[in-house]
Amino acid sequence: QVQLVESGGGLVQAGGSLRLSCAASGRIFSIHTMGWYRQAPGKQRDLVATITSGDITNHADSVKGRFTISRDNSKNTVLLQMSSLKPEDTAVYYCNARGTGNMIYWGKGTLVTVSS
Repeated sequence: QVQLVESGGGLVQAGGSLRLSCAASGRIFSIHTMGWYRQAPGKQRDLVATITSGDITNHADSVKGRFTISRDNSKNTVLLQMSSLKPEDTAVYYCNARGTGNMIYWGKGTLVTVSS
């Protein structure tokens, strides 16, 4: 099993920045890809960004140029630096990990609220 714990959410004004952090523990050696997804009220959960064990990143078009995913292997942590935030970025942000054997893990989420 893999446990994921998110932190760093909060309330920020439009144009501001936040950094989300996801700490992984457990069978982390089995993880090959980690990422962030978000779910706004009444909407489906959407991909924000992913990063592979080889540091290949992918960002959704809606966040390209504003958000950056990275990882700190020494701390088993994945970060999401968010800048130029918009009210439409308001959502619960979930950390995701994909491991061998098609295993998928989710954190409990952290709320990001962007005020206009």
